[in-house]
Amino acid sequence: MLDLWYKNAVIYCVDADAFMDSNGDGVGDFKGLADRLDYIESLGATCIWLLPFYPSPNRDNGYDITDFYGVDPRLGSLGDFVAFTRAAHDRGMRVLVDLVVNHTSIDHPWFQSARSDPNSPYRDWYVWSDEKPENIHDGVVFPGVQEAIWTYDRKAKSWYLHRFYKHQADLNTANPEVREEIDKIMGFWLQLGVSGFRMDAVPFLIEYKGLKERPKEDPADYLSDLRRLLSWRRAESVLLAEANVTMKEVTDYFGKDGNRIQMVFNFMLNQHMFLGFVRKDAEPIRRVLAMMPDLSIEGQWGTFLRNHDELDLGRLSNLERQEVFNAMAPDPGMIVYDRGIRRRLAPMLDGDQRRLRLAYSLMFSLPGTPVIWYGEEIGMGENLDLKEREAVRTPLQWSSRPNGGFSVCPGEDLVREMKEDGEYGYAKVNIDAQNNAPDSLLNFIRGLIRARRAVPDIGWGKWEVLELDSRLLGLRCSWRGNEIITIHNLSDQNVEARIEGKDEGEPLVPILSGSGGREPVTCGEKFSLGPYDFVWLRPDEDRR
Repeated sequence: MLDLWYKNAVIYCVDADAFMDSNGDGVGDFKGLADRLDYIESLGATCIWLLPFYPSPNRDNGYDITDFYGVDPRLGSLGDFVAFTRAAHDRGMRVLVDLVVNHTSIDHPWFQSARSDPNSPYRDWYVWSDEKPENIHDGVVFPGVQEAIWTYDRKAKSWYLHRFYKHQADLNTANPEVREEIDKIMGFWLQLGVSGFRMDAVPFLIEYKGLKERPKEDPADYLSDLRRLLSWRRAESVLLAEANVTMKEVTDYFGKDGNRIQMVFNFMLNQHMFLGFVRKDAEPIRRVLAMMPDLSIEGQWGTFLRNHDELDLGRLSNLERQEVFNAMAPDPGMIVYDRGIRRRLAPMLDGDQRRLRLAYSLMFSLPGTPVIWYGEEIGMGENLDLKEREAVRTPLQWSSRPNGGFSVCPGEDLVREMKEDGEYGYAKVNIDAQNNAPDSLLNFIRGLIRARRAVPDIGWGKWEVLELDSRLLGLRCSWRGNEIITIHNLSDQNVEARIEGKDEGEPLVPILSGSGGREPVTCGEKFSLGPYDFVWLRPDEDRR
C-alpha cells in the first residue's frame, strides 16, 4: 500500500539558525526549535522542511557544505537533531531535510584532497579541465554577483566547474563512487528519522556539463535510482525537487510512470501568480494551469508564494517581469540577479490584509501541497540592508521584546540583523501581538490550514478551471464523490459570478470566505465577490 501522506500535507519551512536561540549566542539552534514546536503544531503544519544545518563556512547560508553527516556546531549536535525529530514525531509532524549534493564547499576534505594531488581518490569526484574552457561565463546562475562557472585553482593547476559560486565546487554525479556516497548520505539521515529530502538544484544535479566523456544514459535516469533507494530504505519517504523548469521539461523529473521524484515545486505557477496579482487578473494563472501535465497517483506539486530565495521571475517574459518589478520592487535595491525580488510577501502586497489573505487562500486552493516560509504567517518584512537573499532570512519575530524575543544576546551578535521599527519591525509585527487577536493574519492562516486539511479533495482530486470572468479564478476539485469549489477575485472591483452545476438550484455551503459570514450560494444563480474576495464552497450534504 502506497503511503502518500504528502498529498494532504502542509509543509512549514524553517531555517534553524533564525527560528529560536536557546543559549543566547545570537544563533538559532535545534534546542530552540524543539522548544517552540508547539507553535508550529498550533499552526496546523504537518511537516517541517529544514534548510541546510550541516557544518559549513556559511558563505551561502549553509549551502556550502563541508560535512554531509554532521550538524553545524552553532546549531547543536547530532543528539540535539535527533531529539528535535523525536519531538516533532511525538506531535505527529514529519521532517524533511535539504539534500544539497550537486556541489560541496571548496573547504570540504574531498575537494581539498582532489586539488592537492591529481592521483587523489577524490580527483574524479569533481569536474576539471586542464585547459581554460570556452565560454566560462555562459550559464551564470547569479548575474551581477557570480563572474563565471569555471575557476582556475593554482594548487590543482586546473579549472574546476561550479554552477553556483566559486566556493561551491560541482560534484561529478556521473561518477559511480559519488553516487554511492550520495546513497550513504540519504541512508544516514533516513536512519535518523527524516521522512525525505528537499533536493536542491536538481537540474544541475542531473547534467553532465564539463565532462570529457559523457555516459550514454539519460542523466535524468539518476532520479529513478534515487527513488528506488528511497523506497527500499523507507517506503513512505518522499523527494521534493527544486526544479525551476518548463512544463514540457517537468515530466523528466516526475517520470513518465511516476517512478522518479514524487513532488516538484511549481515555479511556473508561482511566477504567474505574481503576474496575476499585479494585473489583478487570473489569466496568467489560467495560462499555466492549462499547461500542467496530468500526474500519476504518486505525483504532486509543491505550491508556494515565497521561499528562502529571491522571488525568481525568470520564466516570465522580459516585459512581464518588468511589470512585476515596477509594482513590487520599484527600488533597484529590491532586485537581485536581474530576475528576482528579494522581498517578503507582505511588503510586496503593500501590507494590504485583503490581498495577503487572498494570496494565501489562492495558494492553498491550487492543485498541490502548500509550503509556507517561516514568518510569512505573521506578515514579516525583509531587511534590505543585508546582502542578496539574506534579506528574507532574518530571525523570526516572536514578540516586541529586544531582538524580537528571538535571542537575549546583544543585537550586534545576531545571526542576521533584525528591524525593530517601521511597518514590519518586530515592535509591531510579532507572534505575541497576533496570537490572541482573532482578526490577525496569524489566526487567519491557522483557520486556512484547518480548512485545507479538512478538504483532501484539493490534494488528491481531479480539478478543472471554471469558466468565469477573467478577474476570477474558479476551480472545482473532485475526489471520491465529493467536491470543493474555490473562487478568488484578484481584482479591486466587485465581480459577479455564476457556478454551473450538475443540479441547478443546488445550494453550496461556504466553508471559508474572505468576507466572513457569507450566505450559501445556489448553482446557476449569480452572486457577487467584493474586491480581493474569495470563497470555498461545498455541496450541502444535508440535501443529498
